[in-house]
Amino acid sequence: MISTKEMKKILFVVTATLTIDSCSTKPYKASNKIYKKQAKAFAKIMATYPLEDSVTDAPKFIGTTNFNLRKPNFVILHHTAQNSCEQTLTAFTTVKSEVSAHYLICKDGTVHHMLSDYLRAWQAGVSRWGNATDINSLSIGIEIDNNGFEPFTDAQINSLLQLLDRLKRAYNIPAANFIGHADIAPGRKVDPNKYFPWQKLAESGFGIWYDTTGVQVPVDFDAVQALRIIGYDVKKPEAAIQSFKLHFVQNDSTKEISDDEKKILVDLEKKYQ
Repeated sequence: MISTKEMKKILFVVTATLTIDSCSTKPYKASNKIYKKQAKAFAKIMATYPLEDSVTDAPKFIGTTNFNLRKPNFVILHHTAQNSCEQTLTAFTTVKSEVSAHYLICKDGTVHHMLSDYLRAWQAGVSRWGNATDINSLSIGIEIDNNGFEPFTDAQINSLLQLLDRLKRAYNIPAANFIGHADIAPGRKVDPNKYFPWQKLAESGFGIWYDTTGVQVPVDFDAVQALRIIGYDVKKPEAAIQSFKLHFVQNDSTKEISDDEKKILVDLEKKYQ
């Protein structure tokens, strides 16, 4: 049975993450105040008794003792497509922008935590991975300061690896579920860009990589079907191919699948099944 102390922790965890920092940076004092107000409103909804949510024709509420918080199961990686962390911080603290992320990593490796991991950021947009369509509700979004046309700094990648390690251990996120915005939105998004070190991340346990040693391509191999099994939305096959290459074959921007790339898909298809 959950203790009173644990229950309080569950009900008010959404307000705790940034309380300490709420007034620590003067330029964002106003946005921090809005954050606290919204978090308290969500906490109030969670604490309402009896429940007032989707069901109105079930008058007898009996609270179960067995529950906890929903946890994120994906991490979506982005580049900011802006020229500085300050630009992105301004966008994420301006209501009219309607965009956000849980974390922002600056070029010097500084990590800004902008939203409780348990809350839903507005970062994935219209997207799909496998059968998952509401990616925002399932994921943590990480933005990396980069204009989209430049390599990422060593400091950024080092900070990212440390952050991913904490998130993976905290929420038991599968290695295959560390993916990019381009992966979940083929044809619409291209981030993180072609300079992003996906292989390095995979070797650290954050993502999947391939090994084509000894791989034989079946005569009846279907590359589009393999892309679908990996997770890509293949309604527009050429867009899916380009997103696949942006992640796994970054030196090739064509819309065709070569024989060597078929070997990569054969290996990845087995690993994602």
